[in-house]
Amino acid sequence: MSEKLFDAITSLSKDEALKITDELLQSNVHPEEILNVGRKAMQVIGDHFESGEYFLPELMVSGDILAGIADKVKPFLQGEENAEKIGKVVFGTVAGDIHDIAKDIVVFMLETNRFEVIDLGVDVPAEKFVEAAQEHQAKIVGLSGFLTLAIEPMRDTISALKQAGLTDVKVMIGGGPINELVCADTGADAWGANAVDAVSIAKEWAGASA
Repeated sequence: MSEKLFDAITSLSKDEALKITDELLQSNVHPEEILNVGRKAMQVIGDHFESGEYFLPELMVSGDILAGIADKVKPFLQGEENAEKIGKVVFGTVAGDIHDIAKDIVVFMLETNRFEVIDLGVDVPAEKFVEAAQEHQAKIVGLSGFLTLAIEPMRDTISALKQAGLTDVKVMIGGGPINELVCADTGADAWGANAVDAVSIAKEWAGASA
């Protein structure tokens, strides 16, 4: 069934993907497993985009599909809506990248783990991250990027935060092209391979053990 979901997403079949998602949830498949299939499918779609096989319209359709899947999965993710928040996180997809799926998944996971998330959306310029961090007095900023072209804007955003004097703000980055070398190159404080990593990093920085 998970393979069918993968195929439905990569073939951009929204109705089929949402139908299979419902069936998986009804079969008590863990929500994170469903989201993981989505992440793997989106990596393939991202490869198609960067190779020129897919273009922005296909990327936007794929984003809409996984947004729909995430909406269905979110109620099954355990978390207390009204629980006391353990920290604020400013999050967004950096300038030049319109992909919101990885961002949305991480935002969902952070929210269900009692973080207040200020979601700036996609294609966010560096100054917007700075303004949001200042306005909300957030100590954590998350930068998402699905394509390799996102690396330079990540570097610029981190530089802008430092130039604004926000030296106590921790920055984590994540997305398709991100690894330890990119983390070091951009000046980020940490990087995560998935939403679970992002939550663990944020909890450590917020001083939350559970």
